[in-house]
Amino acid sequence: MIYIFDVDGTLTESRNKMDLSFAQFFYDFVDHNRVWLISGSDKDKTIEQVGSAIWLKAERCYQNSGNQLFINGKLEYQYEFNLPTQCKGLLEMFLERSKYPYRYGNHIEKRDGAINFSTIGRNCTQEQREHYDAWDKEHQERKEFAWEIKERFNFLDAVVGGEISIDIYEKGRDKGQIVKDIKGKFEFFGDRLLPGGNDFPIEQQIIAQKRKGCKTHHVESWKDTENLLHSII
Repeated sequence: MIYIFDVDGTLTESRNKMDLSFAQFFYDFVDHNRVWLISGSDKDKTIEQVGSAIWLKAERCYQNSGNQLFINGKLEYQYEFNLPTQCKGLLEMFLERSKYPYRYGNHIEKRDGAINFSTIGRNCTQEQREHYDAWDKEHQERKEFAWEIKERFNFLDAVVGGEISIDIYEKGRDKGQIVKDIKGKFEFFGDRLLPGGNDFPIEQQIIAQKRKGCKTHHVESWKDTENLLHSII
């Protein structure tokens, strides 16, 4: 069995480091099981969150929604993606149109194989991040923007990720792409497994490929993940 974990909201609070006691427990779990990590973020951000010991011990680490793969710390492959000029213009229009009143910089971040867009900006503090997340849950701004991107550009996909952003990539270059690399059964843990979330493509691939014995676990926080792992042990 392979156990696959999202990072933000699943192993950590969004963009924060792992809880120390959970990190010690999870390190032991990785030591005795086949564990893969997949994050919408890049390698440096993931290591900052889970620590280099866990990152290096995991059998595979997929970064940028699976558009980069690292094994034993070495880059195995990566997929490059450049945002079309028209789409960049649309994102800039979103910044002007958004009714959220605050901006903190780094709104359009290029990643390997994807673009990350945030109205509030990735330079915000944790407190500002949580404020936007609460506001967005009420106003559903990110879902609206993601829908509009997909409507205007039929070769792109856009999904809500983390607390403040949208991941944008070419269709098929989402987290679901890693399922083709998996032989046998697996279980996936993620906090964005509902339609429109950036973990949902893994659920879709299980259904599309009729992968019997594979399942997903929707969690609300790392505490849910810890409880599930204790039940597995």
